[in-house]
Amino acid sequence: MAAQRDALLAERTGLRPMDFDGVGPNTWVGRVSGVEDVRLPTSLRDYECRNNRLALLAIETDGFAAAVRRAVLNYGATRIGLFIGTSTSGIQQSELAYAARNPGESALPGDFRYATTHDLFSVAGFARNVLGLRGPAHIVSTACSSSAKVFGAARRFIHAGFCDAAVVGGVDSLCLMTLYGFNSLQLVSDRPCRPADRSRNGLTIGEAAGFVLLEPRSADTEICLLGYGESSDAWHMSTPSPDGAGMARAIRAALDCANLGPDQIDYINLHGTATRANDVTEDKAVHGIFEGCAPCSSTKGFTGHALGAAGIVEALFCCLAIENQVAFRSLNTVDVDAAIRSPILLETQSKPITNVMSNSFGFGGSNTSLALGRPP
Repeated sequence: MAAQRDALLAERTGLRPMDFDGVGPNTWVGRVSGVEDVRLPTSLRDYECRNNRLALLAIETDGFAAAVRRAVLNYGATRIGLFIGTSTSGIQQSELAYAARNPGESALPGDFRYATTHDLFSVAGFARNVLGLRGPAHIVSTACSSSAKVFGAARRFIHAGFCDAAVVGGVDSLCLMTLYGFNSLQLVSDRPCRPADRSRNGLTIGEAAGFVLLEPRSADTEICLLGYGESSDAWHMSTPSPDGAGMARAIRAALDCANLGPDQIDYINLHGTATRANDVTEDKAVHGIFEGCAPCSSTKGFTGHALGAAGIVEALFCCLAIENQVAFRSLNTVDVDAAIRSPILLETQSKPITNVMSNSFGFGGSNTSLALGRPP
């Protein structure tokens, strides 16, 4: 988290010209350095894929694995749930398997393991083994809202008594299907994305992994999940309802769950993909509720759009905002689109921050908003 905080404060992007797999559209990507060099434990080699290597990087960062081990001693391995969001899991391993077929033959290589690599539950099975957890395990795959929705799922499981604490996170790694898929929809920019900017022309694909440990509130709790809200547009497979009504329902539900009013939110981390339609639609929802009373930004200019991992990444950015009392600027945004009425931050702003809102909106109209903040 310290490295990420430093990059945010220094306004240093992680985006780079397309350099993944030697091919791909003319674009930029948010590729995580060092993933190729990660080695899985010998006993878990069947889980070998880029997605699980990325997951292991995150698990071993900032003492997270040690924190989970302490929680296991406190609650027991069967009383800690695992909730992970992912959009494509290890689909790159299938891409590699198809590319490695013998010419003229349809059979995939004998060493290809679908269940432990490409399957959506792969990363949950891998993380469960690495962390030694034996409680409920749950995968959410709702496109770009995946790793925001897991917060709500975990909280419901805890409240229902199925577990006492939960590891919550998201992992999504670069693959050709994602890059070419979004490019075929004409949604990929040929330069670093510019959320809310008048000249924005599409998103930048990234990859990421992140995890948090959700525990019952205690006296030393610094930042809480205050509330969450979810809704479904059911409008279009790849386009949100243009009036922003579905997004607004998720935001209002999160405020109600947290028992907060719009004027109590000090910073909003927008979904902010930098596509022409989505930024304006999200602004309709946000401005309709907050009426410009909270500064807003999209942090995708730092990371790109990490798809199924975007929710966890931006929730962690919101935690950094609270910890450091700073609202991060919308990187690469220079000239805000006149159709966008919310106050978009063009400079990083130091200010008192107690409560924040993080938006994650996915294909198919899967909307999630999280309210995070200091304990009441």
